[in-house]
Amino acid sequence: MKKEILRENIGIAWVAIRSQWVRTIITAGIITIGITAMVGILTAIDSIKASISTEFTSMGANTFMIGQLRSRVRQHNKERKYGPLKYDEVQAFKEDFHFPSQISVSTRSSINSTVKYRSKKTNPNVAVFGCDENYLSTSGYRIDRGRNFNENDIQNNLRVALIGKEVAERLFDVEDPLNQYINLEGIRYKVIAVLKEKGSSSGFGGDRTILIPLDVARQQFRMTVEQFTVNVLVFGPQYLDLAIEEARGTFRRIRKLPLGKEDDFEVRRSDNLATKLISNLEFVSVVSWFIALITLLGAAIGLMNIMLVSVTERTREIGVRKALGAASGIIRMQFLLEATIISQLGGLFGIVLGILIGNIVALFTGEPFIIPWLWMALGVLVCLLVGVASGYYPARKASRLDPIESLRYE
Repeated sequence: MKKEILRENIGIAWVAIRSQWVRTIITAGIITIGITAMVGILTAIDSIKASISTEFTSMGANTFMIGQLRSRVRQHNKERKYGPLKYDEVQAFKEDFHFPSQISVSTRSSINSTVKYRSKKTNPNVAVFGCDENYLSTSGYRIDRGRNFNENDIQNNLRVALIGKEVAERLFDVEDPLNQYINLEGIRYKVIAVLKEKGSSSGFGGDRTILIPLDVARQQFRMTVEQFTVNVLVFGPQYLDLAIEEARGTFRRIRKLPLGKEDDFEVRRSDNLATKLISNLEFVSVVSWFIALITLLGAAIGLMNIMLVSVTERTREIGVRKALGAASGIIRMQFLLEATIISQLGGLFGIVLGILIGNIVALFTGEPFIIPWLWMALGVLVCLLVGVASGYYPARKASRLDPIESLRYE
């Protein structure tokens, strides 16, 4: 019985909406604008956040670095220095750190090397890094041509090299650098890759860089004090803090630091810029919410006005229905359903337009098509609240009309 009454009320509400289609379209259109602003901007922001996260992940922004700690306290006009990370310590860290991540170990072997190819040579300002096969993904370097180090290169200490773009341009004019042999401080290395341009501002060495296997670098550049760096890439910015704390605990255990003693190594994050950009987008989210709420407030007032006019125009109809036995609750349900249907129609079109607008932005940022389930559900909920809030007073007014007075109306 209740289902039949509900079905009948929905039918009556739909007939009333169709009979006032101009006002319905205008009111639903205002709701559409508000929901489009909310869903569209929030979807676009999600795509931009994903793009920023992807870009900075490829640049090593989801990484943190563990290296030698240099104290800012000066004693006798000299900066106090802590002991560097040793080879056995960084290798132990690679074995003991079980957090889902990629770990690379590297060392800066030289900052003033000269590289030769036949009769050409570079200035003595090339930085040489010894590293493993994970260094590219954790440092932000990417390959333009060629391949990365593989396990065979690392385990067998092969003399292979990845060269920076500036080094390649300096030594090779027309000839393809791949599989050519260069001379690095008297030792021949086979070029297996050319790195993409990174710029000198992105880190020491920039494009004047050569990467060689870690143990090969240790053999050729025998330094009195070796300094190693550990880079850790986590698989999402949300895991960065947890990974840092676990890494700090693991390294303290390896360095045998007692409880209460401060760290004698340094942990540096690389996501500061990405975090700042994403936090700026949060302000845009707040603005979009404000715009959407103002628009929906106007739509709610308009919808309430339409419903009040509808109650006045259909006073005689309400009287007839009450005279035939319709209870006040049924009349109230009819008008509430009418307001809710109008708001949901506006919300439906707003959600569709918002998804389209948001994914147009995603198309420009290179992100895949996004279906914002959260914002869709939120849009439906907001429209439901607008419909109920706008329709309650007119529905209550209609349900309280006196049937005798209503039949005498007009």
